[in-house]
This record gives sequence, structure tokens and C-alpha cells, in this order.
Amino acid sequence: MRLEPITAGKKGLRLDDEVRFIRSWLEKPLATGAVTPSGRFLARAMARNVDVEIPGPIVELGPGTGPVTEALVDHGVDPARLVLVEFNPVFCRLLRSRYPRATVVQGDAYNLKRVLENVLGEPASAVVSGLPLLTKPIRTRIRLINDVFHLTRPDASFIQFTYSMTTPPIPKGLARVTTEASDRIWLNFPPARVWVYRRA
Repeated sequence: MRLEPITAGKKGLRLDDEVRFIRSWLEKPLATGAVTPSGRFLARAMARNVDVEIPGPIVELGPGTGPVTEALVDHGVDPARLVLVEFNPVFCRLLRSRYPRATVVQGDAYNLKRVLENVLGEPASAVVSGLPLLTKPIRTRIRLINDVFHLTRPDASFIQFTYSMTTPPIPKGLARVTTEASDRIWLNFPPARVWVYRRA
């Protein structure tokens, strides 16, 4: 039986997206990282940190069913600028149907340089990440941010969320990296925080 989309207000999480996420989390909890898709308040908070005036592709890591992707488009990002890197093949098919003008890459975002080396025609202007970074070793996280800065413009932002209220997903104090953290987003379930990293 096909589940019909249920929305809250004009736009909201679809019930079938919730089911897909829960199923994916049950199968591979450390890969999916969340039981449900990001809520619209968290998605909007992440999208607001993207400067749409900076030219170049905008990369999203771990878009899942696309709630942050939707917020980016609502924020004014042309879908043709989006490069969506998703590991789950079911989510990739879903993203291709919802965002046909975006570039959807099935691959492991933790090997970002290899995955995107032949995809990006120019440096990216921002990278937005829904990856479960705190489930990964610190060396993996540092390698990821190094890959991000290798693939982006000097003025690009790396935008990452976490459910931890105290532990940053990328440690503070890295040389030549500035860090900003949002207030707690209480209206997300569970509450979350957005972290923004830039070259110093």
C-alpha cells in the first residue's frame, strides 16, 4: 500500500519520508545517523547560512529524503547548482525524481575528494552536511573538512548540524579555520545546533 504524503501547513515532512528514514535507520543506524529527517526549522537554519550570491555549485552531503535540499531551494538556490552526495540508493532515486535539475551522486561523502573530483566543474561556494559526524573517528572528520576546503572557494562555508549541544562535530582550534555555532534549535526533534566553518 502506498502512503499518501501528509504535510503540516504549506510544507512539512511527508509520512512516507518518515517511513523511509526509520527503515534506513533500523538497517544501518550509524550510516543514517537520524531516526527522522531534519525538521523544517533546522533545515531553514542551515539554508540561511548559504550565501546564494557567491557563484559556484552548492554541495549537500547526506541529503536523505531532501528536507534541507527543499530549504535551500526555498532560500533561493537554483536546483541546477545543487550537487547532492547520498550513499543510500533508495534516497538517490527519490532525490532524482524530486530535483531533476540537481546533480545526484551516489557515493561515500567521507571520501569526498574522490567522489567529486570529476563532478565539480569549478570550486563549490558552500557545503551543507547532514552527515552523522560524531559517530566517526576524529581523523575521519578532519579529513572531511580538509576535503571540503580542497573542493571549495576560499570564501566558502561548511555548514554542519549536530544533535550534541556541547560537542562540535569538527573540533575547535584547528589552524586556519573559524567556527560559529547557532543557538539551540529547540523546535527540531531532537533539538539541534548548526555549526559553520570557514577558512580563517
